[in-house]
Amino acid sequence: MSPTSDAEDDPEIPPGYLKDYISGRPVRATPEEREAVQVFSRRLVEDFGYPKSQITTRPQFRVRARPSGGSTKGYPVDIAVFSADRKLEDDAFIVVECKRKTEKEGEKQLKLYLTMSAASIGVWFNGNEHLYLHKTYGRGGTIEWTRLPTIPRFGQSIGDIGLLTRGQLKVPTNLKAVFKDIRNHLAGNTVGITLDQDLAQDIMGLLFCKIVDELQTDPNDLPNFRTAVEEAPKKVGKRLRDLFGTVKSDYPDVFESDDRIRLDDDSIQYVVGELQPYAVTEASRDAIGEAFEVFIGPAVRGEEGQFFTPRNVVQMMIELIDPEPGEMLIDPACGSGGFLIVALEHIWRKLEAEAEKKKWSPAVLERKKKDLASRCIRGIDKDSFLTKVAKAYMAIIGDGRGGIFCRDSLDEPEQWGDQVQSTIDLGKFNIAVTNPPFGSKIKVKGAAKLSQYQLAHKWKTPKAGKGDWALTDTLRKDQAPQVLFIERCIQLLKPGGRLGIVLPESLFGMPNYGYVVKYLYDNFCLRAFVSLPEEVFQPSTHAKTCVVILEKKEPSARDEILMAIADWCGHDSRGNPTLRTDDSGKESVLDDLPKIAENLRPQLRWR
Repeated sequence: MSPTSDAEDDPEIPPGYLKDYISGRPVRATPEEREAVQVFSRRLVEDFGYPKSQITTRPQFRVRARPSGGSTKGYPVDIAVFSADRKLEDDAFIVVECKRKTEKEGEKQLKLYLTMSAASIGVWFNGNEHLYLHKTYGRGGTIEWTRLPTIPRFGQSIGDIGLLTRGQLKVPTNLKAVFKDIRNHLAGNTVGITLDQDLAQDIMGLLFCKIVDELQTDPNDLPNFRTAVEEAPKKVGKRLRDLFGTVKSDYPDVFESDDRIRLDDDSIQYVVGELQPYAVTEASRDAIGEAFEVFIGPAVRGEEGQFFTPRNVVQMMIELIDPEPGEMLIDPACGSGGFLIVALEHIWRKLEAEAEKKKWSPAVLERKKKDLASRCIRGIDKDSFLTKVAKAYMAIIGDGRGGIFCRDSLDEPEQWGDQVQSTIDLGKFNIAVTNPPFGSKIKVKGAAKLSQYQLAHKWKTPKAGKGDWALTDTLRKDQAPQVLFIERCIQLLKPGGRLGIVLPESLFGMPNYGYVVKYLYDNFCLRAFVSLPEEVFQPSTHAKTCVVILEKKEPSARDEILMAIADWCGHDSRGNPTLRTDDSGKESVLDDLPKIAENLRPQLRWR
């Protein structure tokens, strides 16, 4: 996580510079500074609890150039952590090197710095990978080196690593950076697994082990998802494979009996070391979506049109749609289940308010939550791995997994099979909410499939600015999926049902899509249109998108369309959070989406 470097947004920061997180000084916005120094500085404070008063970045701390010291200028350290506010040389505790080197070069540099300083812990982090090194002295003053699974939290000793109770786990501030670190390490070091999707399968298994372990461990107990200093990788690997066995037996309809963690023991220990300090279940972002986004490369996502919806976009849409307990809700392109999970959280908050008002017991409330999830939430996706992830994640947070299916929702319903048809019918749902796959290279073909949709037919084009678009009986050879998903969502809704959908803005701006606009305006009540900034799906894609909210009912001349433009979406084009610090020193993320939801929601008046 690092701040933006846009000088125009902070007049005190000159162009080409960013504000150093620790010192507040302007520093050159080099890739090393942005992606490594600032990221790890923030992690030290927000994830590991070290006070800024005991950290130095600017001016740089220097370790001695030779054991005897003297006047020779020492080596500058990117980040130095001290055991006291006075920051004297003898107080040095951790030194962090962030140069873009190989791990071998980074380890050599760390050993030099640690040899020449009082610090006992060294960190090499280049924005993609890390190495944690511990220095101790043996007999005769010889230095001994130990690799650590993680660094101690503020106030901890080295021996405390791996001994955090469940209640002591920290809410992570930047899971994507953590997963990026894991992915790059595994891609370069894992034995026997080289494909991104294979790595993703295994990291998902471990991530669900982590989540289940958090949910099943009492606050004062040690989690099973842990590794201590000098604990044998084989022992950690066995503990995690046993935990995965528990996950499989608890959720036999989610995981196959022959599913296994294929990572070698060293790789399992690395993943555990990275994730063990965090309470993943309390993260502000969808951890499953974050992990998948990192572990499945841009080429795979682009091919399938799978660009995962940022959680703040999902939350805004769910706030605007405002589902109620008992309403039937579907996402026909559900991916890893982000919309379904946020919708459940929204509905459950309403159920909790009702429980408090009516004095329900905790057992009654939990039973009603589980029943609502199973009875009212549905999701379809044609990607078997994504539906598996969605089922597993929904099972972990409170069920609803029985309503997730691996099918092509654009197919004829009779092709879905009896199980799906028994729970998903056209015209059955109060709410459809989705971010369908889109892209110029993916097309839907087949006469049987296309014939279900008016928008898969050719429309007569207006000539010379006269007349209007007119539907014909001629079927297209193919159609973009995002266009067909508009109509499929509407087909799934009851009269009066509500739709929230992410679409390319080109559908509303390019003349050749005029028939789509006519279809919507002539048949439905458009309630809201939110223009999203281009950065929303960056760095995955540069597509300019919008959110459309409509109601399945006859349009009226009295209808008003609520309009909003989001200038900020919480991150920049590189995926870094857009952070600002006010005059009082309070830091906040520049994100217009919560404000848009707050302002538009009362005006929609669904009930």
